[in-house]
Amino acid sequence: MSYLKFDKTIMINLEESLTREVLRTNQKGAYHCTTVVDCNTRKYHGLLVMPVPELDDDNHVILSSLDETVIQHKAEFNLGLHKYGGDNYSPKGHKYIREYTSDTVPRTLYRVGGVIFSKEKVFSTYENRIMIKYTLEEAHSATTLRFRPFLAFRNVNTLTYENGNVNRSYTEIPNGIKTCMYPGYPELYMQFNKKVNFVFDPHWYKGIEYPKEQERGYPYQEDLYVPGYFEVPIKKGESIYFSAGDTPATTTKLKFLHEVEIESRTPRTSFYNCLKNSAKQFYFHPTEKGAYLLAGYPWFKVRARDLFLALPGCTLSIDDQAKFEEIMDTAIPAVRNFMENGALDRIIHEIEEPDVLLWAVWTIQQYARSVNLERTKALYLDFVKEIIYYIKAQKHPDMKLMENGLLFANGKEKAITWMNSTINGKPVVPRSGYIVEFNALWYNILCFYTELSGGDPIEDIDPIIKQMEQSFQEVFVNGYNYLFDSSSGSTVDWSVRPNMILAVTLPYSPLTKQQKRAVLDIVTKELLIPKGLRSLSPKSEGYRAYYIGAQYDRDLACHQGVAWPWLLGPYLEAYLNIYGRSGVSFVERMLISMEEEMSLHCIGTISELFDGNPPFTGRGAISFALSVAAILRVVELLKKYNGE
Repeated sequence: MSYLKFDKTIMINLEESLTREVLRTNQKGAYHCTTVVDCNTRKYHGLLVMPVPELDDDNHVILSSLDETVIQHKAEFNLGLHKYGGDNYSPKGHKYIREYTSDTVPRTLYRVGGVIFSKEKVFSTYENRIMIKYTLEEAHSATTLRFRPFLAFRNVNTLTYENGNVNRSYTEIPNGIKTCMYPGYPELYMQFNKKVNFVFDPHWYKGIEYPKEQERGYPYQEDLYVPGYFEVPIKKGESIYFSAGDTPATTTKLKFLHEVEIESRTPRTSFYNCLKNSAKQFYFHPTEKGAYLLAGYPWFKVRARDLFLALPGCTLSIDDQAKFEEIMDTAIPAVRNFMENGALDRIIHEIEEPDVLLWAVWTIQQYARSVNLERTKALYLDFVKEIIYYIKAQKHPDMKLMENGLLFANGKEKAITWMNSTINGKPVVPRSGYIVEFNALWYNILCFYTELSGGDPIEDIDPIIKQMEQSFQEVFVNGYNYLFDSSSGSTVDWSVRPNMILAVTLPYSPLTKQQKRAVLDIVTKELLIPKGLRSLSPKSEGYRAYYIGAQYDRDLACHQGVAWPWLLGPYLEAYLNIYGRSGVSFVERMLISMEEEMSLHCIGTISELFDGNPPFTGRGAISFALSVAAILRVVELLKKYNGE
């Protein structure tokens, strides 16, 4: 039985099917993304979306969609679907869908009268190319297929409208055409594996709407250019292959290329396999040299904090040690360049944020736990030492080491932690002073550095560790069994927030076992939901549970009650640390809730965040590296507890 299968009842019900999205990527930053009924509901959706470095650092929607039409006895059955004004959908091709599966590749099965017709989409791993296999599985009379390409040639952050600047010319190439709407863009090559007839019939399709953008308070209508259509006869049992890319395809090899891509896939036949596939979708190789981890789709780029936080889960938890080392080989020089020269990296954004250095050592610590201490020492000891002494020497512009051994950072005017939503440039949650996870991480990495250096006390490090064991207690532990989120000395943040869970989870903690259990209990009672940890307790002032509305409203809610799946990883790890094998059944039950997400929202992956109150709807980026990585780490932990 198929793991990711949706039958006719779901597919023809647009309230159900339009909420389910599908994502396929390559390792160059390009992707294909739409809904399971191939109706684009975001400006980020498209059949071929790719970087155009000659223009900017963003992705661009090149080919928005491809409408298929089945023709028999001169009767036309259009399988496309677009939303127009007044809640009108046309041409309502979803009514012909009988099932949709996504175990290996997205496959849609249509029935049009006596015709049974399927399509299977594959996104090339190393090229900016979408390939589609069309198969006529049943037909009782002569059948022709018509394909109408909807072109955009625009930045994903903008919309396009009818204009007179479009280059309407095209060039015939083997089994297709190439065309380019505007200067600066690459040619779009659209080809088939057999000879087709292209009919030049240019039209603008006006007023196509994207309801997800409307929900988010953005412009949501655009016009798309259709240069004409392709027609090709097809026989019963025959398969036709279509390719769209920024380079020409060898049309005689399209069938082979399609099959090779399918064979290289890990079938999405289980929760773990879905997460594994999703983790690999974040791998990013924009050039021949350099490997990175994207923060999420469809709009995030490479972000330093996310890279280090997600790296162990997206590599080590799926047995890809080589990829971990490859990405670190790219990231370490960028971090060193910042520490030595204050230089920011062109690809790894936000490398200047103060906790990035702390998370960089944490990710190395996870490598040591997964691989071994000796290899970690050989590869990364020098780097760990450089970070610690860089901080100790007071060289970071936004973070200082105080006399009590704690780190102090100024976040009043600038968002400096992962809780980084801003309004008018000011942080919504101004976390400043002694920040709880900064100092939990600092204590942890000092202890880890001691372990990595051989285990004996280090003359100028051990006094800081001992000092912190007292000062952390004095600054963060309160009389209500939880930790202050931040303290500036004169004022403290009494809000119940999830960041304190890291002081429980980290291998080295300044908390006692009793304090760890107390913190875990508070987090469980006030912050835990089936999809993650709330960013603020409902009992705290300013709680906002729903991530909806315009950008302003979403920015207010982002860290004021909305739940984050990535925090479920540290929470469940802390739970297992405290309760051991007796906590396994609880952790397994929590993962069942996350497994439900495989068939919701963006199928086969996990969203960036969820509403803090029922029904806990997925929001934000449809596929988020931190979310996927955290759950993969929990799955890996469970395997160890279960002896697998």
